[in-house]
Amino acid sequence: MKVSYINEFTEEQVINGCIMGDRKMQQLLYQRFAKQMFGVCLRYAKDDHGAEDILQDGFVKVFRYIGNFRKEGSFEGWVRRIFINTSIEYLRKQVNLYAIENDEGKTLDVQDEKVFDGLEVSDIMQMVQSLSPGYRTVFNLYAIEGYSHKEIAEMMQISEGTSKSQLARARQILIAKVNASQKVAVKVQF
Repeated sequence: MKVSYINEFTEEQVINGCIMGDRKMQQLLYQRFAKQMFGVCLRYAKDDHGAEDILQDGFVKVFRYIGNFRKEGSFEGWVRRIFINTSIEYLRKQVNLYAIENDEGKTLDVQDEKVFDGLEVSDIMQMVQSLSPGYRTVFNLYAIEGYSHKEIAEMMQISEGTSKSQLARARQILIAKVNASQKVAVKVQF
Protein backbone atom coordinates (compact mmCIF):
# COMPACT_ATOMS: atom_id res chain seq x y z
CA MET A 1 0.00 0.00 0.00
CA LYS A 2 1.40 3.37 -1.00
CA VAL A 3 1.06 6.08 1.60
CA SER A 4 0.97 9.62 0.28
CA TYR A 5 2.32 12.64 2.10
CA ILE A 6 0.40 15.85 1.51
CA ASN A 7 -1.01 14.23 -1.69
CA GLU A 8 2.27 14.90 -3.47
CA PHE A 9 4.79 12.26 -2.52
CA THR A 10 4.71 8.58 -1.70
CA GLU A 11 6.12 7.26 1.55
CA GLU A 12 9.03 5.77 -0.39
CA GLN A 13 9.83 9.15 -1.99
CA VAL A 14 9.78 10.85 1.41
CA ILE A 15 11.98 8.15 2.98
CA ASN A 16 14.48 8.36 0.10
CA GLY A 17 14.46 12.16 0.31
CA CYS A 18 15.15 12.00 4.05
CA ILE A 19 18.02 9.59 3.44
CA MET A 20 19.46 12.19 1.06
CA GLY A 21 19.02 14.93 3.70
CA ASP A 22 16.29 16.79 1.79
CA ARG A 23 14.81 19.32 4.25
CA LYS A 24 11.45 19.42 2.45
CA MET A 25 11.08 15.65 2.80
CA GLN A 26 12.12 15.83 6.44
CA GLN A 27 9.44 18.47 7.01
CA LEU A 28 6.83 16.27 5.30
CA LEU A 29 7.84 13.31 7.45
CA TYR A 30 7.66 15.47 10.57
CA GLN A 31 4.20 16.76 9.61
CA ARG A 32 3.00 13.21 8.96
CA PHE A 33 4.11 11.79 12.33
CA ALA A 34 4.56 14.66 14.83
CA LYS A 35 1.07 14.67 16.33
CA GLN A 36 0.85 10.90 16.63
CA MET A 37 4.35 10.50 18.05
CA PHE A 38 3.76 13.34 20.50
CA GLY A 39 0.91 11.21 21.86
CA VAL A 40 3.33 8.30 22.26
CA CYS A 41 5.86 10.55 24.02
CA LEU A 42 3.20 12.00 26.30
CA ARG A 43 2.26 8.53 27.55
CA TYR A 44 5.77 8.08 28.91
CA ALA A 45 6.65 11.63 29.95
CA LYS A 46 5.41 13.28 33.11
CA ASP A 47 4.26 16.42 31.28
CA ASP A 48 4.14 18.23 27.93
CA HIS A 49 7.67 19.60 28.30
CA GLY A 50 9.14 16.15 28.75
CA ALA A 51 7.12 14.86 25.81
CA GLU A 52 8.42 17.71 23.63
CA ASP A 53 12.00 16.81 24.57
CA ILE A 54 11.39 13.16 23.69
CA LEU A 55 9.70 14.17 20.42
CA GLN A 56 12.69 16.26 19.38
CA ASP A 57 15.19 13.51 20.29
CA GLY A 58 13.04 10.93 18.53
CA PHE A 59 12.95 12.83 15.25
CA VAL A 60 16.70 13.39 15.40
CA LYS A 61 17.08 9.61 15.64
CA VAL A 62 14.55 8.95 12.88
CA PHE A 63 16.46 11.24 10.52
CA ARG A 64 19.83 9.86 11.62
CA TYR A 65 18.87 6.19 11.20
CA ILE A 66 16.28 6.32 8.40
CA GLY A 67 18.80 4.71 6.08
CA ASN A 68 18.64 1.62 8.30
CA PHE A 69 14.92 1.10 7.61
CA ARG A 70 14.83 -2.22 5.74
CA LYS A 71 11.35 -1.72 4.28
CA GLU A 72 10.23 -4.88 6.07
CA GLY A 73 7.03 -4.21 7.93
CA SER A 74 5.45 -0.81 8.29
CA PHE A 75 7.45 2.37 8.34
CA GLU A 76 5.07 3.77 10.94
CA GLY A 77 5.84 0.82 13.21
CA TRP A 78 9.56 1.44 12.76
CA VAL A 79 9.11 5.13 13.66
CA ARG A 80 6.94 4.24 16.68
CA ARG A 81 9.59 1.82 17.95
CA ILE A 82 12.21 4.59 17.80
CA PHE A 83 9.96 6.88 19.84
CA ILE A 84 9.22 4.21 22.42
CA ASN A 85 12.93 3.45 22.84
CA THR A 86 13.71 7.17 22.99
CA SER A 87 11.06 7.57 25.69
CA ILE A 88 12.58 4.77 27.76
CA GLU A 89 16.08 6.25 27.37
CA TYR A 90 14.76 9.67 28.40
CA LEU A 91 13.14 8.24 31.51
CA ARG A 92 16.33 6.41 32.45
CA LYS A 93 18.22 9.70 32.32
CA GLN A 94 15.56 11.64 34.26
CA VAL A 95 14.67 9.27 37.06
CA ASN A 96 15.49 5.95 38.57
CA LEU A 97 12.96 3.80 36.73
CA TYR A 98 13.59 0.77 38.83
CA ALA A 99 13.42 2.11 42.36
CA ILE A 100 10.37 -0.05 42.88
CA GLU A 101 10.12 -2.99 45.21
CA ASN A 102 10.43 -6.18 43.22
CA ASP A 103 7.36 -8.25 44.01
CA GLU A 104 8.31 -11.14 41.72
CA GLY A 105 6.96 -13.74 44.09
CA LYS A 106 3.66 -11.98 44.64
CA THR A 107 0.78 -11.75 42.23
CA LEU A 108 -1.60 -8.88 42.62
CA ASP A 109 -5.12 -9.92 41.76
CA VAL A 110 -6.99 -7.17 40.00
CA GLN A 111 -10.52 -8.39 39.47
CA ASP A 112 -12.60 -5.60 38.00
CA GLU A 113 -11.07 -3.66 35.15
CA LYS A 114 -14.53 -2.50 34.04
CA VAL A 115 -14.09 0.44 36.39
CA PHE A 116 -12.47 2.23 33.44
CA ASP A 117 -15.69 2.03 31.39
CA GLY A 118 -17.34 5.40 30.96
CA LEU A 119 -14.21 7.44 31.70
CA GLU A 120 -12.89 10.01 29.28
CA VAL A 121 -9.58 9.19 27.60
CA SER A 122 -8.07 12.40 28.97
CA ASP A 123 -8.99 11.35 32.54
CA ILE A 124 -7.40 7.94 32.06
CA MET A 125 -4.26 9.52 30.53
CA GLN A 126 -3.98 11.89 33.48
CA MET A 127 -4.21 8.95 35.89
CA VAL A 128 -1.62 6.98 33.92
CA GLN A 129 0.73 9.99 33.94
CA SER A 130 0.43 10.20 37.71
CA LEU A 131 1.94 6.72 38.09
CA SER A 132 5.60 6.43 39.02
CA PRO A 133 7.86 6.25 35.94
CA GLY A 134 8.48 2.51 36.28
CA TYR A 135 4.83 1.58 36.64
CA ARG A 136 3.81 4.03 33.90
CA THR A 137 6.39 2.66 31.47
CA VAL A 138 5.48 -0.99 31.97
CA PHE A 139 1.76 -0.18 31.80
CA ASN A 140 2.19 1.72 28.53
CA LEU A 141 4.42 -0.90 26.94
CA TYR A 142 2.07 -3.74 27.85
CA ALA A 143 -1.44 -2.29 27.80
CA ILE A 144 -1.08 0.28 25.03
CA GLU A 145 1.84 -0.77 22.83
CA GLY A 146 1.13 -4.50 23.12
CA TYR A 147 4.58 -5.76 24.08
CA SER A 148 4.92 -9.03 25.96
CA HIS A 149 6.48 -9.18 29.42
CA LYS A 150 9.51 -10.87 27.88
CA GLU A 151 9.96 -7.99 25.41
CA ILE A 152 9.44 -5.41 28.16
CA ALA A 153 11.98 -7.15 30.36
CA GLU A 154 14.55 -7.00 27.57
CA MET A 155 13.81 -3.36 26.70
CA MET A 156 13.92 -2.17 30.29
CA GLN A 157 16.62 -4.58 31.48
CA ILE A 158 14.44 -6.05 34.21
CA SER A 159 13.11 -9.55 34.83
CA GLU A 160 9.80 -10.76 33.43
CA GLY A 161 8.54 -11.14 36.99
CA THR A 162 9.32 -7.52 37.73
CA SER A 163 7.48 -6.48 34.58
CA LYS A 164 4.43 -8.53 35.61
CA SER A 165 4.40 -7.21 39.16
CA GLN A 166 4.83 -3.60 38.04
CA LEU A 167 1.93 -4.00 35.60
CA ALA A 168 -0.26 -5.54 38.27
CA ARG A 169 0.63 -2.78 40.72
CA ALA A 170 0.00 -0.08 38.09
CA ARG A 171 -3.44 -1.53 37.37
CA GLN A 172 -4.21 -1.74 41.09
CA ILE A 173 -3.23 1.92 41.58
CA LEU A 174 -5.25 3.02 38.54
CA ILE A 175 -8.32 1.15 39.72
CA ALA A 176 -8.00 2.74 43.17
CA LYS A 177 -7.73 6.19 41.55
CA VAL A 178 -10.83 5.52 39.43
CA ASN A 179 -12.78 4.29 42.44
CA ALA A 180 -11.72 7.35 44.44
CA SER A 181 -12.72 9.72 41.64
CA GLN A 182 -16.09 7.99 41.28
CA LYS A 183 -16.75 8.34 45.02
CA VAL A 184 -15.96 12.05 44.79
CA ALA A 185 -18.32 12.38 41.82
CA VAL A 186 -21.09 10.64 43.75
CA LYS A 187 -20.60 12.93 46.78
CA VAL A 188 -20.75 16.01 44.55
CA GLN A 189 -24.05 14.89 43.05
CA PHE A 190 -25.82 14.87 46.45
